[in-house]
Amino acid sequence: MLLKLFCFFLLFSVTALGFSQDRTVKVGASCTEEYFPLLKGKRIAVFSNHTGMVGKEHTVDLLKRSGFNVVAIFSPEHGFRGTADAGEHVAGSIDPKTGIPIRSLYNGKNGKPSAETMRLFDWLVVDIQDVGLRFYTYYISMVKLMDACAEYGKKMLVLDRPNPNGHYVDGPILDMKYKSGVGWLPIPIVHGLTLGELAQMVNGEKWLPNGRNCDLTVIPCKNYTHQTLYRLPISPSPNLPNMKAVYLYPSLCFFEATPVSLGRGTSLPFQIYGHPNMLGYNFSFTPRNIAGAKNPPQLNRKCYGADLSLLKEEEILAKGIDLSYLIEAYRNLHMDDFFFSSFFEKLIGVGYVRKMIASGKSADEIKACWHPDILRFKQQRKPYLLYPE
Repeated sequence: MLLKLFCFFLLFSVTALGFSQDRTVKVGASCTEEYFPLLKGKRIAVFSNHTGMVGKEHTVDLLKRSGFNVVAIFSPEHGFRGTADAGEHVAGSIDPKTGIPIRSLYNGKNGKPSAETMRLFDWLVVDIQDVGLRFYTYYISMVKLMDACAEYGKKMLVLDRPNPNGHYVDGPILDMKYKSGVGWLPIPIVHGLTLGELAQMVNGEKWLPNGRNCDLTVIPCKNYTHQTLYRLPISPSPNLPNMKAVYLYPSLCFFEATPVSLGRGTSLPFQIYGHPNMLGYNFSFTPRNIAGAKNPPQLNRKCYGADLSLLKEEEILAKGIDLSYLIEAYRNLHMDDFFFSSFFEKLIGVGYVRKMIASGKSADEIKACWHPDILRFKQQRKPYLLYPE
């Protein structure tokens, strides 16, 4: 009886928020009848990583098994197998299963393939799971590849996947003076678009350099809307191990620009936060050197703070970006100007938020300032949506 009541409550909570859950979502890569004819007889490069799966088979293996000529693999941040640290240099290699060369786009260079590499293929297939945030770098690699394809006259095929944060838009639009490797386009922090939709917007808004236009084809998902709560079948990167981390990421990533640990080097990354000098907390943790977090902030130091892994998912979803965690830590540590690094503006995307926090403004007061950005962006993106809102 208790189990039935819990299930009813969970279903009611999700429905009350306006979301739907559809387990029959079909990713673009599984719609082979739509894109196999386009690739027949062509030389193919693939931009993907460990998330590019069709059932239990990787898209690269599916293409090879189906007789297609895959000549190169491009890998993003965290590498083709998704095991490298955030920001870690990733070298090129050979895929041991297929023998196909892997060319890293996260190798300390400009993220664009060389002219020699671009001459190797006719079509570039994009199949990778994004999480829908401006500072999550997979979309930046895609946009740079769009530019390279436009420059060298190559075709791009995006095999679309759902956005696990695709049910809302939140955060300020990036002030382009803060453009960086964690913010590349004039979009909000949570943009609510799939990679296929975002690629169409890049073309439509003329965001590529020199007005270039990428020859783009998108294979949409089936049975997906922007109110579908899509649960990722595979962790997209080492420090986003579950859906709570994915949902909390838009709120906790700002700690990357502070001395506060957000749980890298623990079993709960992006679900906890703390610092050795934070007072008034009973919860504690100690970051260690582990796979995916080789040198985390506050390494081997006992940190005191909050455990957000205990929150219900519907609580996190209802709040969207929640700056109260950041503000609470700022006030607790009394570090003033030494709390934030210059990286903060690159993450938040505007110059006014740090000043508002320092002047004592609340999370709700700050969110009110970027509300016009949300309304403007929702109108701007409408022509590029592939799925019902």
